[in-house]
Amino acid sequence: MALQLDARDEALLAGDEGPAAAFAMRLLRQFAEAVEATHFIDAEAAHIDGCLYLGAASLDFVEHLAALGGKVRVPTTLNVGSMDLIHPELFQGSAESADNGARLMRAHEALGCLPTFTCAPYQTMFRPRLGQQIAWAESNAIVFANSVIGARTNRYGDFIDLCCAITGRVPCYGLHITENRRARVHLAIENLPPEWQDPQLACIAAGYLAGKSCGDRVPVITGLPQAASEDDLKALGAVAASAGAVALFHAVGLTPEAPTLEAACQGAAPDEHIALTADDLRRAIAQLSLVPDSSPLSAVSLGTPHFSLAEFEKLMPLLAGRQLAIDCFINTGRETLAVLTARGWEEVLRAAGITLVTDTCTYVTAILRELNGTVMTNSGKWAYYAPGNIGVSVAFGSLEDCIASAAAGKVVRL
Repeated sequence: MALQLDARDEALLAGDEGPAAAFAMRLLRQFAEAVEATHFIDAEAAHIDGCLYLGAASLDFVEHLAALGGKVRVPTTLNVGSMDLIHPELFQGSAESADNGARLMRAHEALGCLPTFTCAPYQTMFRPRLGQQIAWAESNAIVFANSVIGARTNRYGDFIDLCCAITGRVPCYGLHITENRRARVHLAIENLPPEWQDPQLACIAAGYLAGKSCGDRVPVITGLPQAASEDDLKALGAVAASAGAVALFHAVGLTPEAPTLEAACQGAAPDEHIALTADDLRRAIAQLSLVPDSSPLSAVSLGTPHFSLAEFEKLMPLLAGRQLAIDCFINTGRETLAVLTARGWEEVLRAAGITLVTDTCTYVTAILRELNGTVMTNSGKWAYYAPGNIGVSVAFGSLEDCIASAAAGKVVRL
């Protein structure tokens, strides 16, 4: 069926809402035709991934929209950029890269985007609601919105996400449509490693295996610990979207569209059933580490996706009486940093040897001071991307492992 435009779409194309909206709508129409969308629907919010500087085209596109007088039409949050604008002294790259990175971030603000600069916009006051139609980019944000909240978005990439925000319209296809949200692959966890006390390890292992086995198909997972928190599910989705192209997962008893296996599958049988044993989960976690235990470390990096307030609450007792021996970076959002400061925790964290990073992330920009050694993380996403992105070796472990290792200066398993 050919793409159908309504009166609002035609008005946008005709320039009734200004040249920037007309430009964006022309691109959006071509995109909609390419993905075989039948019509457009209203986007109620947007999250923009394109403020990470990747070259001149990044700036050209945004500044062209600004020159045309463009303004976003819906609440629009911004993903991480290439700079920590609050702590610019942390940047280890060239002055030109710093200038271009900051310029791109400011250019998005000129369009009316909100300067959240976080990969976890669901941790802000702009968190979407169940069933809300949104146009979000950034892989972990997309999978969290779809899965943990039950909002509806596809994997929108750079430029298309901004076109949706400028026009307030989004192509109706894919995960905006109820029947496409049906689980196709059943990942059945038969038993968990008894030594794993933290549900996050099971969630990261299941997410890694979901990404590897499902590609872009929708998985439903049974057998996860029912004590899994929102941050555990955040970690699951982040690694599933990194190791594969998962944009939506269901976890029975944990996510809103999966009160039961039958509900997640919308009454149909899944296309594939994959049984996961405790050994399968252990092997998945082991694959995230590239070095043996007791290896010396150059740094620890936490907060990919951005560390939540709940994660800081879990961290604080682990720091009691400890002085870290190596660099420890924690990426977090501006809203969370403001709460840390108000509670007096920022000072405590810095005194313990922790460097707080906002507006960006250590695996996408030049923040780490030493790239020749091994970096430890509790993030499946960081462990998956950092070796290719910044050329470091990675050790993976729980939060407790990471803090103990930061104090010892080598990989420690508790």
